Amino acid sequence: MTLRVLIADDQVLVRTGLAMILDAQDGIEVVDQVADGRSAVEQARRLRPDVCLFDIRMPELNGIEATRLLAGPGVDEPMAVVVITTFDLDEYVHGALKAGAKGFLLKDAGPELLVQAIHAAAQGDALIAPSVTARLLSAFADSAANEVRQPIEPLTEREEEVLRTVARGRTNAEIAAELYISLSTVKTHLASLMTKLGARNRVEIAMWAYESGRMN
Repeated sequence: MTLRVLIADDQVLVRTGLAMILDAQDGIEVVDQVADGRSAVEQARRLRPDVCLFDIRMPELNGIEATRLLAGPGVDEPMAVVVITTFDLDEYVHGALKAGAKGFLLKDAGPELLVQAIHAAAQGDALIAPSVTARLLSAFADSAANEVRQPIEPLTEREEEVLRTVARGRTNAEIAAELYISLSTVKTHLASLMTKLGARNRVEIAMWAYESGRMN
């Protein structure tokens, strides 16, 4: 199955570079490139790509607002959006995730992480640049007003270990290597964590780890 990707960035060199990286990957096709947020929303609704890759600072409509229109609360059939930006600002990360983004990357993340984020988003998962994960989630926990929900069943010792690695921004492959377990076992533990915590993806798992004091 080929993943269809829409790119929105107001800099033509960035759009072209991202498209070249993604089109060079097996199983990924860039279906369109646009230069502003309003066109991004229009083309996303028309083309229904598997993943939208949006810059934050764009004319007409910024990437966070475009994400909210396509993936935010109350949207019927929300789309998978990955936000990518030059600016490592907490307010951007918070805004993107609250708007429904399935990933947040910096433009210096490199091709491998970019491709991982596209695949993760298409599968309903989420990936945040490891360089901002811990700081972001710690700040998210500090500002959280709601009482931390308890898991429906106690976490096993191994699930606690996986939980902490996820909160540190590790990929599945990195978790497998660090804990000396297989990729399929990592995925099994992640599925169990999502069930027990009522989390929709690994970002919400990581947020719970910080909110519950597991990373203190």
